[in-house]
Amino acid sequence: MTLFGMTLFVMTLFVMTLGAASLQPVWARDQPVPNVVLIISDDQAWTDFGFMGHDEIKTPHLDRLARQSVLFPRGYVPTSLCRPSLLTLATGLYAHQHRTTGNDPSPRLAPPPSPAYRALRSQLIDHIDRQPTLPTLLSQRHYLSHQSGKWWEGGYRRGGFSHGMTRGFPQPGGRHGDDGLKIGRQGLQPVLEFMRTAVAAKRPFFVWYAPFLPHSPHNPPARILQRYRDDGRPDRLSKYYAMCEWFDETCGQLLGGLQKLDVVDNTLVVFVTDNGWIQRTAQTEVPSGWRPQFAPRSKQSPYEGGVRTPILLRWPGRIPAGRRDELVSSIDLVPTILSAAGATSPAGLPGLNLLPLVQQDRPLNRDALLGEGFAHDIADLESPEASLLYRWCIRDRWKLVLTYDGQVNRYRAVHADRPAQPQLFDLRNDPHETENLAKRHPDTVADLAQRIAQWWPLRERQTVVVP
Repeated sequence: MTLFGMTLFVMTLFVMTLGAASLQPVWARDQPVPNVVLIISDDQAWTDFGFMGHDEIKTPHLDRLARQSVLFPRGYVPTSLCRPSLLTLATGLYAHQHRTTGNDPSPRLAPPPSPAYRALRSQLIDHIDRQPTLPTLLSQRHYLSHQSGKWWEGGYRRGGFSHGMTRGFPQPGGRHGDDGLKIGRQGLQPVLEFMRTAVAAKRPFFVWYAPFLPHSPHNPPARILQRYRDDGRPDRLSKYYAMCEWFDETCGQLLGGLQKLDVVDNTLVVFVTDNGWIQRTAQTEVPSGWRPQFAPRSKQSPYEGGVRTPILLRWPGRIPAGRRDELVSSIDLVPTILSAAGATSPAGLPGLNLLPLVQQDRPLNRDALLGEGFAHDIADLESPEASLLYRWCIRDRWKLVLTYDGQVNRYRAVHADRPAQPQLFDLRNDPHETENLAKRHPDTVADLAQRIAQWWPLRERQTVVVP
């Protein structure tokens, strides 16, 4: 072949290759992006897993996942109530930023179920339109996404999901999940079918799996419950333990679905809980008027029983399995998932991308971890301060909890005994926060209180005792 002929051949081949590439979808030309499966436990204590050392509760599927993952046993959620915690997972923002600080508007604002109260519910859902959600951001990388389980913010499309189960408010039963709450309790078929559809379409997928488990009602299958019934163990506790195993069983079905589709190696699996839970029994000491099934210092509280959770990341071949002692938070999961997907994070997200830490052992640029707690019922839909009850900061071994005078409507007994004085705990030696050391370490209290004040300066005057 002549030099001219060789040149013409190379140029023709280049043009043909360029043309073929231009016909390919963007995600086919880029670096392959992982599927993402986000597993969210609902109302489960940080201690209540086999891989976290529980002696009674059996969680073999999550134990196996933990062995294959990087495990952060010192993970946290910023808020110990489901709706604001879940919206943090969807947006990467603190509750005081996304403005959905509680589960419902306060009935003091309007009498439910009046048209005025329904309008408040709709106004609260509108908060999700103010910032991009994780499914929306992933869709820019051509992900298909599926919602199942807990979802408070209207129908699944309102959150940017392409597929899903929840019809959402104002549909009947649309307060926090409606049809989506069937997942897990009534099988995994919708999620498994979605994953098959995405794989067949050669599209990356995102799964939001937030089953109503081990959340009450605690009505586990008899075949599981019988393993936990024991002389001397309260029946409520047996049922809760069995619910934890039932949740684990459904996680095994979901992870098995990835195996059957042969996509395990290209799937990032993330595990977290929305908030903690300590089961109340007849022997549990509770304040006067206490009605919830959970015990004090768990759900709705700023204590470890409410905000601490193990966090797992599994991405075979990309994230080495192991245990990390760094402080991490669910606020970090949105930037981490977006980074794995090659998507751009919105400017100003407060969380950290964990991939440099777990892939390259780079130190986290974090000096302290921060969190907040609000009343279940939102006193002012545009002012987080109106419902603010707690803010907390963890640095190294130390945890400071400050108390505020936000309005409480329902669940008065849950917050009635909160101390006005600062509470300082040594989590290394006292992980269950039994001794307040604030008076012994005033300098530490002052340091952590200053970090809290700099993190989120309050716009309204609040009653709080600080040094």
